[in-house]
Amino acid sequence: MKLFLDTETYCETPIAYGTHRYAEDAELMLFAWAFDDEPAQVVDLTAGEAIPQRVLRAFKDPAVELWAHNSHFDRTILKRQFPEVADPARWRDTMILAYAHSLPGALGTLCPLLGIPEDQAKDKDGHRLVLLFCKPQPAYRKIRRHTRLTDPEDWAHFKEYCRRDVGSMYEVWKRLPHWNEKSFPLWREWTLDQRINDRGMQIDMDLVHAAIEASTAAKASADRRVHEMTSGQVSTTGQRDEMLGFMLREYGVSLPDMQKATLERRLDDPELPDEVREMIALRLQSTKTSVQKFVALANCSNKDGRLRGCMQYMGAARTGRFSGRLFQPQNLPRGSMKPEEVETAIAALKGGVADLLYSDVMSVVSSCIRGAIIAPPGKKLVVADLSNIEGRVLAWLAGEEWKLKAFRAYDEGTGVDLYKATYGRTFGVRPEDVTKKQRQIGKVLELAMGYQGGVGAFLTFARAYRVDLDELAEHTRKAINPKYWSAAEDSYDWCLKHGGSHGLAKDTYIACDAIKRAWRDAHPAICKFWADVSEACEWMLTAQTPKVVGKCVFGRLSRSFCGVKLPSGRFVCYPMARLPREDERATFVYQGINQYSRKWTDIRTYGGKVVENLTQATARDLLVDSFARVEAAGYRIVFSVHDELITECPDAPEFTADSLAGLMTSGAPWSKGLPLSAAGFEGYRYKKD
Repeated sequence: MKLFLDTETYCETPIAYGTHRYAEDAELMLFAWAFDDEPAQVVDLTAGEAIPQRVLRAFKDPAVELWAHNSHFDRTILKRQFPEVADPARWRDTMILAYAHSLPGALGTLCPLLGIPEDQAKDKDGHRLVLLFCKPQPAYRKIRRHTRLTDPEDWAHFKEYCRRDVGSMYEVWKRLPHWNEKSFPLWREWTLDQRINDRGMQIDMDLVHAAIEASTAAKASADRRVHEMTSGQVSTTGQRDEMLGFMLREYGVSLPDMQKATLERRLDDPELPDEVREMIALRLQSTKTSVQKFVALANCSNKDGRLRGCMQYMGAARTGRFSGRLFQPQNLPRGSMKPEEVETAIAALKGGVADLLYSDVMSVVSSCIRGAIIAPPGKKLVVADLSNIEGRVLAWLAGEEWKLKAFRAYDEGTGVDLYKATYGRTFGVRPEDVTKKQRQIGKVLELAMGYQGGVGAFLTFARAYRVDLDELAEHTRKAINPKYWSAAEDSYDWCLKHGGSHGLAKDTYIACDAIKRAWRDAHPAICKFWADVSEACEWMLTAQTPKVVGKCVFGRLSRSFCGVKLPSGRFVCYPMARLPREDERATFVYQGINQYSRKWTDIRTYGGKVVENLTQATARDLLVDSFARVEAAGYRIVFSVHDELITECPDAPEFTADSLAGLMTSGAPWSKGLPLSAAGFEGYRYKKD
């Protein structure tokens, strides 16, 4: 039996602070439910109505599946009053089922997408009603809280909205795909994810408050300095347009925008006036996102000092990787300090003397954000990270044997690391002879080229890892096989005519293109994999039978869906997939959420991008496969960042980073032949190892 349910609540704490912080003070107002295909009903708890006994019995019956849309919210709300529903293993979630098939999570978006009749779909007026009844009104409003007594007509509509949500959810459930529910341990994974989110991580609240206080003072100081430098024409570092106008008027310096990358590039300009350089530096310091992360930690942590609900299961639509919530743990700044320096900086922040010891307090705050995650008394943090997992998975999927052998040799202690191996293979030198600078080029190659990247991708990573492009051009011309330089030279004029030179000097562009060509020749299996995947994508759109490419199976899942079955058994789904029109430069087109507009729309893709999807999805499945082993061994996962696990465990010698790494790399049954490696650290504060 299935019990579909929905709740409506009131709370003065903003829901933006996270479900767990919100639930500490939330009031349950409406409860709607339906058993299986029965008509949905609603009770008004604010009017003294009670949840029926039949529902309460179902709460206690482990044989009843509890279904909700975004059940993490409903379960967290209900378990405070009904502890019997606390176990996430009891629950199922239509939002998660949608995410698992690369569909949008919002119920209002799903209804028209799945063809649900308007009279059964989510009420479009729901957003207005939620704003009216579920949160306090602004202080200037006469009525601070709207209720069934202040707005009886809207309240009746609100009750109907709540009831209708349950009916809509049921209709969505009937129409959603279930492939990844049947072929993959979806609910087992998700149950563990929910337990990790419920557990949360311990936060050093003293550090959080000290960092906010120090950054607030530093921001005020920067604003005063900008105001002084501009004679009041620019009041704060946040006044973008005013600052751009002042630099142009007074110094003749024109900047296209105030984006971080733009400002950092101009700081390296030796012709830049000192005053402009200082203004740019102040702007960069004042806009560091780490400050907002500390504010999020302060707002979102529970009263016991733990931050919960930071991981969104299947949050990344194509790959199924986790996405971050609240303070965005998937996007933590690298920081400019070494780990041993961070402890001193934390002490300075807590002591209120950071401004006396450091000239750039904002950078100090940024370097300390990871340190806000700590072990509670009697525990320690044990952390491990899968080593170059995407590179390993790509080589395994493509059958690039020399690379797999290089990984195995390195893991056994008999070979060089992969960045040296990649540089050596590309430039035709012994990996053992590769210098530190050359290894950096190998690292950029490894990160940029694997998914059919060209000069643009290489350039992006080269800048990120501060490779000197002029020096690179000179080095490449001397070191690379002349045939690659000659071929790149021949293509330069064509690229220049078609606007594809990326604004680079001729030799710099030729060097980047030559390196790309050499890398591709060094990786024949991966290049063949790109081509095979592109061909298989076209096949799955036109043929009736599946097509096997290496360890993946391409095929049409339904009239509207195409998908690729991974070695793990999970499908990477492409909704509403079709062949491109003549004016669309793509291998095929599917529908998804545009990362910029956040709207559901057509997305063009190509073989290399699909290879990236498959590689990252497989890497994700390998990591998550280890979760149960890690937990069973006593390592309590508190969150995951990309390919890294952060665990809390007893402060005892038997819990080590090597042991955790071993659990993470023991491998899934389906990953035979894939070399895995991991390393990490243990301590009482999280850090960048």
